[in-house]
Amino acid sequence: MINKFTAQELFNQTKDYFLANENPDIVKKYSKYFKTGYDAYGVSQDLLQSYYKEIIADTGLTLDFYLETCRLLVETGKYEDTNLACLFVKKHSKQYSPAIFEEISHWFDIGINNWAHTDYICGEILSVFLIKSIVSLDSFAQWRFAKNSFKRRAVPVAMIKLMKTSKNYRQYYEFIEPMMLDPVREVQQGLGWFLREVWKKNPLETEEFLLKWKNRAPRLIYQYATEKMSKEQKERFRRDKS
Repeated sequence: MINKFTAQELFNQTKDYFLANENPDIVKKYSKYFKTGYDAYGVSQDLLQSYYKEIIADTGLTLDFYLETCRLLVETGKYEDTNLACLFVKKHSKQYSPAIFEEISHWFDIGINNWAHTDYICGEILSVFLIKSIVSLDSFAQWRFAKNSFKRRAVPVAMIKLMKTSKNYRQYYEFIEPMMLDPVREVQQGLGWFLREVWKKNPLETEEFLLKWKNRAPRLIYQYATEKMSKEQKERFRRDKS
């Protein structure tokens, strides 16, 4: 059983648990998927889930307590620490508020440093804020220019599930337009992913947008955006030779 403790004590206990169960072979196995670095203990998902379930079994722990612990976890930059923080926040989705959105925003400023955490946070946490209208799309406006490239990547990726519930697609093209010259690979991938998904729902307007940017935007965006198109369709979005 877990005793009552402070956020710092839970953080310290978590660190001890991960250190006791670290596995260099797991780190080696997954590091190839992270070009920007993979700082991990190498704890298996089974062990991480088991530890998570043990903690949440204590129903006396509040969301404020978890958020305080999460900040300590995310600041370490360790892969499993942020995994655990994500699980804690995802569990409390019924209590989401604009203040909690701001806390998640701060995570990107202090420790989110890879595509996997970014995409999980977008798909499982940030999308909930948007779909439930807890925050508006405008809440992401400054993220488009954030110093952390993964915070910028989060903008299009967080919009994917929201876009699928909407019919006003033009707002999304306008929102990502300031990002179409972003120089960072991970951001370009996120933009391309979003455009590929919105193309499935709204091909004509998406193609109009892609044609507008085809001679200026990075080609990686187009590689992802046109992935599901036929060879003949893709030809329309090649840069003009002139």
